[in-house]
Amino acid sequence: MRYSHASKAVVLSAALALTLSACGGGSTDSAGGEGDGSYVVTANTTEPQNGLLPANTNEVGGGRVMDLLFTGLVSYDAKGKPVNELAESIETKDSQNYTIKIKSGQTFSDGSPVTAASFVDAWNFGAAAKNAQLNSYFFESIEGYDKVSAEKSKEDKMSGLKVVDDTTFTVKLSQPESDFPLRLGYTAFMPLPEAAFKDPKAFGEKPVGNGPYKLSEWNHDVNLKMDVNENYDGPRKAANGGIDFKVYQSTDSAYQDLVSGNLDVLDQIPPSQLASYQSDLGDRSVNSPYAGNATITIPGYLDHFKQDEEGNLRRAAISRAIDRQLIIDKVYQGGKAIAKDFTAPVLEGYDDKLPGSEVLTFDDAEAKKLWAEADKINKWDADKEFSVGYNVDGAGNKEFVEAIVNQLKNNLGIKATAQSFASFKEMREKVTAYTMTGSFRTGWQADYPSLYNFLGPLFGTGAGSNDGKYSSKEFDESLAKGLAATDPAEGAKIFNESQEILFKDLPAIPLWYQAVQGGWSENVANVEFGWNGVPMYNEITGK
Repeated sequence: MRYSHASKAVVLSAALALTLSACGGGSTDSAGGEGDGSYVVTANTTEPQNGLLPANTNEVGGGRVMDLLFTGLVSYDAKGKPVNELAESIETKDSQNYTIKIKSGQTFSDGSPVTAASFVDAWNFGAAAKNAQLNSYFFESIEGYDKVSAEKSKEDKMSGLKVVDDTTFTVKLSQPESDFPLRLGYTAFMPLPEAAFKDPKAFGEKPVGNGPYKLSEWNHDVNLKMDVNENYDGPRKAANGGIDFKVYQSTDSAYQDLVSGNLDVLDQIPPSQLASYQSDLGDRSVNSPYAGNATITIPGYLDHFKQDEEGNLRRAAISRAIDRQLIIDKVYQGGKAIAKDFTAPVLEGYDDKLPGSEVLTFDDAEAKKLWAEADKINKWDADKEFSVGYNVDGAGNKEFVEAIVNQLKNNLGIKATAQSFASFKEMREKVTAYTMTGSFRTGWQADYPSLYNFLGPLFGTGAGSNDGKYSSKEFDESLAKGLAATDPAEGAKIFNESQEILFKDLPAIPLWYQAVQGGWSENVANVEFGWNGVPMYNEITGK
């Protein structure tokens, strides 16, 4: 981490930014090598769920674009190490009060200045309940968040944020949190120009950012085209002439475009091609673990699955009834690893032997026993269906969900069904509106390299990505204790203790850890996939 005037807390945060081993792969040309810098790279994506506002984008379709359209105080390199972007310095003496200085002379792509107020105003907008931003939870550590986030609150400014001058602002947290600087590269913490607040909805359709690219076209459900932002002056300068994200309804179609040279980069190989893609593409392919996982969420608002003894028994039964390794072998050609926790093995502090994790081990006899115990509390109607939702535009979703459904039928003797949604956007709209009628596939791609990022945003009470509406005072208090730890190792230990609570409640059922299985065409060079499984788009060149 390249902060100037580093203080103790910032150095501690840097210790969390581990070098992630085996994460990433490259072409035979090294990143940053010679290539055609005018070439416009084509890449796959899904339609963003919402307008492109930093605090309202929490899914990968929008995330791919936002990470290139905006830049914050820091960014993350290919190995997950934070690198200064707009931050001149981030200083603290107590891990609770931070003074942040940004580089002067920075502008948005329209020429308007990036100032301290650009950050403070954007964070206040993202946190305020009246703006209903999905990422509002990320600001909960800041003093005054509880007031602006209250459902009927008219307040819209957190007391913990103060503008000192054009290039300086201060942040006061509600408690000491030494890893706060590490989070600041996530989308939610990006700055916004003044124009964004006049009409946020319109701005989301035609956003003006400060990143290495600018959005020139958004043809919904077709493509998002990004041109190079000549005003950008940071470590992620574009080595190409732009990125054209193509929206695909099927990864099989995307793969065919890849091998025919009509698509340059594909970050998800479809299951139908996993056995052959490496021989098809040769050294233009990658297969490496990254900071991500796959889960099934069973909302706590569904009958028989409340946060009570019956609900816990049924979720445990379903977890025990899933033969994860069989699905990995049959659907993914062995390219995943069985989940042992709720995070990812490439993260500092990961522990694969946590108490309670046996609930993730396949045992059909134990599954039947647990389901029968739940029936003694509240009988499951034999005609009742248990559905698992999935989006058809994601690689392997149909295959693995249908496999799970068949296992639940055989191992629990229930009427399990697969519920398909035409797109990720369509499914996420129902998920975030809490109107799902059954369970659904979920997963997490890390925002920043920390165990907490896999826990707080997904399972903290009221968190924007808490799809099942899980709430546990004990879990929340444990997370707060972990955040307050000044030693990263101690913090990780507490976060792992927090997971023991999740193993009992199972607000989501961990399935497996993700690996990036991707490829690129003969038209491009300098392709590298980062610590979070996302291609380093700005480094790609034409040949």
